[in-house]
Amino acid sequence: MSSTSSGQSAGQLETRGIEPVPEGECNGHPLQLFWVWFAANISILGLPLGATLVAFRGLAIWQAVIVAILGAAGSFAVVGIISIAGRRGRAPSLTLSRAIFGVRGNIGPTLVSLMSRLGWETVNTTTAAFVLLSLCSILFGTAVEAKSAPGLTLLFIAIFVLLTLAVSGLGHATLLVIQKWATYVFGALNILVGGFLCATIDWSAVFNATPAPLSAMIIGVGTMAAGTGIGWANAGADMSRYQHRSVKAARLVASAAFGAGIPLVLLITLGGLLSVGNDDLASATDPIIAIRDMLPTWMAVPYLITAFGGLLLSNNLSVYSAGLTTLTLGLKVKRVHAVIVDIVAIFAGSIYFMLIADSFYGPFITFISLLAVPITAWVGIFVVDLMHRHYYSPKDLLDVSPSSAYWYRGGVEWRAFGAWALAIVLGFSFTTIGTTAENIWFAGPLSDSWLGHNGLGWIVTFLVAGGIYAVLGGASDRRPALVERANV
Repeated sequence: MSSTSSGQSAGQLETRGIEPVPEGECNGHPLQLFWVWFAANISILGLPLGATLVAFRGLAIWQAVIVAILGAAGSFAVVGIISIAGRRGRAPSLTLSRAIFGVRGNIGPTLVSLMSRLGWETVNTTTAAFVLLSLCSILFGTAVEAKSAPGLTLLFIAIFVLLTLAVSGLGHATLLVIQKWATYVFGALNILVGGFLCATIDWSAVFNATPAPLSAMIIGVGTMAAGTGIGWANAGADMSRYQHRSVKAARLVASAAFGAGIPLVLLITLGGLLSVGNDDLASATDPIIAIRDMLPTWMAVPYLITAFGGLLLSNNLSVYSAGLTTLTLGLKVKRVHAVIVDIVAIFAGSIYFMLIADSFYGPFITFISLLAVPITAWVGIFVVDLMHRHYYSPKDLLDVSPSSAYWYRGGVEWRAFGAWALAIVLGFSFTTIGTTAENIWFAGPLSDSWLGHNGLGWIVTFLVAGGIYAVLGGASDRRPALVERANV
């Protein structure tokens, strides 16, 4: 939806949708993005990621640190690269993607992105509701379970989604302020809880651990990248579209890599330390409860508050991005109404998984992890395109008719879409998908190869998508015509 006002003051409604931001309103700086990415990744649920590296991959702690830096901070550097497009084109990531895939061809990547966002938001919401139920159990001295207390469960889901709506609905300026100051509060609580968790570490086992082979580290890097930065890649330009034109590309990359990398590396490392000689955290079906049980009883309340806050900060950013992605699909409503649509979807999903379904985390997280393959293919093409494209036509980004310069052939840029589709097929060929080692949903024909066995299907996807698009010419031959068009 078009709007003449962006609502750039914190606490005021941002009325701009996916239309490019006018130059005069672009006054952002990289430190704002640093706090946004820091807040979105401060959740204590980063601990189970590190636990899997040590308990299941057998990494020594120094190896886990390296893997965390390369996988988590490195994948968020890619988010920073995509942020460069936001500074250039002044529009959300998936809206800019219309220039690459065509008005109709972009529907596929946009749908995948929206499903991924909604999926992780449902995970955040259900986990947060479980946190509040656990907090209730402590305060009232009796176990409170979701299905035995449906009214309370509905209330806790509603509390979380309404708090999310309050920030994501107001928009960009409010999000910047809330994410920054909430980071101080919940960051301090994380340090407090982390300090008590350190008391449970078996330090002698840490120093005596035998290093794992290089292949285990390679798998770990892929696991960390898929679980962190890759899932956020399509939100990069959503947050950077208000950045000032003078902001250097390197600073945008650094703001994402360091903003998300610092909390993730610390949390992943702590999770690894906790799991040396003890795989309880890595194998727990409910990591929130597993971590709580490691703490003194009196620390459980601040711990649960910390966990709730971290989930909320992550959800704020994700729902804001999902609203913009929904508009890119063509929904003709205001941005805040698109946010409400997404909120209703995750509210309904959380009710189903908490009150009706028999299981949730394993199958559902496996499903949304599948989406990492097409998202990675999109990232590969987007990054190659960014090397050549320095201009996005504001008018044509919003024009979904055949008159748009981004209509191409039948609304599809077949080089980009073809490279994306082929990379997805090849990526899944190297991939094994399942909730456990025994419950395999799908095993690609090349999953037993060295690349497949080492979990490198995502690298194949990235390289094939970007490589094919580059060989076919990509956007390099589109730039002169669009610049000429812009000067008319």
